[in-house]
Amino acid sequence: MIITVDGPAAAGKGTLSQKLADKYGLAYFDTGMVYRAVGLMMLKQTLELSDACAAQKMAGELTFATMMELSRDKDFRSSIGGQAASIVSSYSGVRAQLLDMQRNFAKNPTFADGSPANGVIYDGRDTGTVICPHADVKFFITASSEVRAKRRYDEFLQKGMNVLFDDVLRDVKARDERDANRKDAPMKPAEDAIILDTSDLNIDEVFQKAVAFIEERLK
Repeated sequence: MIITVDGPAAAGKGTLSQKLADKYGLAYFDTGMVYRAVGLMMLKQTLELSDACAAQKMAGELTFATMMELSRDKDFRSSIGGQAASIVSSYSGVRAQLLDMQRNFAKNPTFADGSPANGVIYDGRDTGTVICPHADVKFFITASSEVRAKRRYDEFLQKGMNVLFDDVLRDVKARDERDANRKDAPMKPAEDAIILDTSDLNIDEVFQKAVAFIEERLK
């Protein structure tokens, strides 16, 4: 079984994806990791994030081992890493370089320990429209920009990071604008995606709704 969970930043994709992966015993692939890795590679080499050619070159050099090593860096999951990922993912050349890595996982999904899995949960942008359009179930998770910014802000505070809510909200809106205005693949739900607005729902309520849809599809 292949399930995709698409949607804007901080809508709750990651939490829902992890819970679904646990329930159904599926491998989990956070597709945003590849873009965070490329963005962080550029920052570490003091390259300008606005340099699309350099970003494409970094994407072509990325290996799974390098991505996993970079994922341990303190900036990988920070707002710095998120902003860098959003910028480099807007370049069509970067997405083209990384597409095969993402798509091929569905052919041979594995758990973190390398053991084979019977399916995969794809968590990230374009998963239902570009990466795995043949998925069995597709979700598009969304929420208002203010709610998503508050969630991200609370996450940063829990990690002991000194941030301002207005800065987080500004970053969320900027990422939304970049994603919406991409020329070749603007962020949008797949035609057959199940859209869940999580603005007024907690994670358990979102999870229950998602499971109900999956069980209906599996009948």
